[in-house]
Amino acid sequence: MEDILKVENLQIHFPVMKGVVFKKQVATVKAVDGVSFSVKRGETLGVVGESGCGKSTTGLALMHMLATTSGRILFEGQDVTSFTRDQVKQFRRRVQMVYQDPYGSLNPRMKVRDIIGEPLEVHGLDKDREKYDQRIAELLRMVGLLPDMADRYAHEFSGGQRQRIGIARALALEPSLIVCDEPVSALDVSIQAQVINIFKSLQKRLGLTYVFIAHDLAVVRHISDRIAVMYLGRVVEIASRDDLYKAPKHPYTQALLSAVPVADVDAERDKERIVLKGEIPSPLRIPSGCRFHTRCPAAMDKCKTQDPAMSEHGGGHAVACHLYA
Repeated sequence: MEDILKVENLQIHFPVMKGVVFKKQVATVKAVDGVSFSVKRGETLGVVGESGCGKSTTGLALMHMLATTSGRILFEGQDVTSFTRDQVKQFRRRVQMVYQDPYGSLNPRMKVRDIIGEPLEVHGLDKDREKYDQRIAELLRMVGLLPDMADRYAHEFSGGQRQRIGIARALALEPSLIVCDEPVSALDVSIQAQVINIFKSLQKRLGLTYVFIAHDLAVVRHISDRIAVMYLGRVVEIASRDDLYKAPKHPYTQALLSAVPVADVDAERDKERIVLKGEIPSPLRIPSGCRFHTRCPAAMDKCKTQDPAMSEHGGGHAVACHLYA
């Protein structure tokens, strides 16, 4: 199966400025610092990690909503980072985003019809009003809402319904790839399952590809085919869903998975929990060597000075750790 998306050594750095009139750069925040991965057409890549690890910044870069410092983002073989303004507009017909906050991402002054139809209007696809209305009704049905809801305002809906509206808006231009930035984290657990099932059903029906960003490992396990684990701006492990959950290699991945609750009471009691010491370092002051060594229970001397390279271990399972070099 072909790669629809390929990210090569992506770096996104932000300057820290000091001064009011004569501003001077005093530091650099390395939000994303050498991220590489690929996504095959029709699959879901989950991206997980702690808050501040750079996963949402990566998602915004995939949408060409943030300037990249270096590296390449290849979508269907074309380098997104070098696109002109007109090329970006055409690119947005193929790649869309579902945002985290269903309350903040929808304009409260617009009716649902106009929210979902806005992408069609921007791209000049709203000229035939009959077809336009039919498309809005079709999109609402696809996400489990009724067509007559099109004339209501966003504030009249629950959080789960608002996120369905956000998904319908993302589908309006018939994209191939959808970047989902923690799309269920703001929803109740019971509603999360419903929204995840909508994503899965739409993927099967429309052949969609997802980059699914989340911090909830249970959610990611349910929807993803492969999972990339990020820590402090880097991907430290990437593997198929089953491989990652059955045999995690990186100490950070092992610690994350040990914190996931298990429904079985006996299994939960007997499970070994890995408690990491300290806080995640600031991207302003990234540790030398392996950036996880300050919290790693298996850290060695060379971890403090040598940055581990990503190494393959069969079946597409790769890890950046000196334990497996």
